[in-house]
This record gives sequence, C-alpha cells and structure tokens, in this order.
Amino acid sequence: MDKQELLKSVGKRIQDIRVSKGLTQVDLVGKIDGDIDTTNISRIESGRTNPTIYTLYRIAVALDVKLEELVK
Repeated sequence: MDKQELLKSVGKRIQDIRVSKGLTQVDLVGKIDGDIDTTNISRIESGRTNPTIYTLYRIAVALDVKLEELVK
C-alpha cells in the first residue's frame, strides 16, 4: 500500500465511523479537544493531508473509539 492509498483508507475509516455515529464534520470538530477546523477534517477524510498521530488520537477520542480502529 502506498502513502496515498493509506491516507485515503484512514480518512474513509474516520468518515465511516463519524457517519455511523450520526455526526457531521462540524459535530466532530466540536467534540475534538484543541484547535482543529472543519476544512482540516474534510482534508483528512478525503486523504488529502497526512494527520499527525496526535490528531488521529484526538479524533479517536472524539469518536469514542480506540486509535487502532481508525487504522484497521
């Protein structure tokens, strides 16, 4: 798997979990600890940016899942 495929896969997983919990991107941003905006979530979900492990951790906490769930 190359870098772009990995980023898209993780982003899709985040989006799928978010949607399954009935959250919009705006809802998710509101639940994330610290400064992050909706455009950044959009870029992560579409695989257009490489989030830090700490950003992925904050997303996992906001989605109430373990970090490994995002990278399955």
